[in-house]
Amino acid sequence: MSKRDFYEVLGVDKTASDAELKKAYRRLAMKYHPDRNAGDKESEEQFKTIKEAYDVLSNSQRRTAYDQFGHAGVDQAAGFGGFGGAGAGFNFEDMFGDIGDVFGDIFGGGRGRGARQAHGQPGADLRYSMSIPLEEAVKGVTKKINITTFAVCEECGGSGAKKGSSPMSCSQCGGTGQVRMRQGMFIVQQTCPACHGRGQMISDPCAVCSGQGRARKTKTLSVKIPAGVDSGDRIRLSGEGEAGLQGGSTGDLYVEVQVAPHSLFTRRANDLYCDVPISFVTAALGGEIETPTLEGRLKLKVPPETQTGKVFRFRGKGVKPVRGGAKGDILCRVIVETPVQLNKQQKFFLDDFAQSLAKDNIDHSPKSGSWLNNVKQFFDKLKT
Repeated sequence: MSKRDFYEVLGVDKTASDAELKKAYRRLAMKYHPDRNAGDKESEEQFKTIKEAYDVLSNSQRRTAYDQFGHAGVDQAAGFGGFGGAGAGFNFEDMFGDIGDVFGDIFGGGRGRGARQAHGQPGADLRYSMSIPLEEAVKGVTKKINITTFAVCEECGGSGAKKGSSPMSCSQCGGTGQVRMRQGMFIVQQTCPACHGRGQMISDPCAVCSGQGRARKTKTLSVKIPAGVDSGDRIRLSGEGEAGLQGGSTGDLYVEVQVAPHSLFTRRANDLYCDVPISFVTAALGGEIETPTLEGRLKLKVPPETQTGKVFRFRGKGVKPVRGGAKGDILCRVIVETPVQLNKQQKFFLDDFAQSLAKDNIDHSPKSGSWLNNVKQFFDKLKT
């Protein structure tokens, strides 16, 4: 049976770069590796084909020969022989000589070279949610927080061993945290079952932390909240998370900020919005009112005949972005209030005022007239 095209095997174009070849090989090798498909002969054969294709295409000389002459150009290469051909001389242990840097997460490293010392397990990152008022979010503030978490054991210094002693290198893996095992025709690396990948053994554990190297502790931290933060922003405190097991690295603490609702302002991005009630007299005749900002009071001049919903903008009185940039604005929306609890005399004056508006044949309510006209057109369309 004729061999498949090597580019087709890896699922790449003939113009694929070395990086693209390596990426395709990694993906397919992880999928068809026999350790993940135990007893599946078809996957095993597919894995061999993938390896053969990559060995040829990742070598510039072999790839040139293959591009020019096809399989015939590479089948004569010494020791290649198409995986298992007569006299191929193929060594499955050699097959893994260069595989560690391609998908080391399957084997935990290649043939022991570059295998990392896995002493201790890293601690987890933590999250702390903090609610602050709008004023503090805009101006910035420093807050004290208390958190209870795993901290480095003060008795053993995080080693997990009794004071005066120290962990010993694991005799089964030699301190690498990995052991090599043969599975059928393959040699793979796995986590050491004796030390569970830590590379160390503790014969005399610390009495305070029971060998973990960490213990529960409540600590007080200062958190500097920068000016301009908004809800959902996170502040990272490096190394303030959970301490690791048996000397493992410490995680980080992420403080998530939530800005509490404000009685006057609503924040949208870097702008602040507020509603300002005015009397219908001020709206009709105009006037001057005070409006709030986070920096004090401002005078707002209301022009005559102002309608409810009119928005006035105060530039540069909003929030300065936490990552820099121009300050936002304050936008004040005026709401014309209808007077309530009127006495008889006030009601008489209003009625007299309404009659005077009706007598002078001037349209004093343009929006009302426009709305009534639209309503009429709407109903006329329904009749047709």
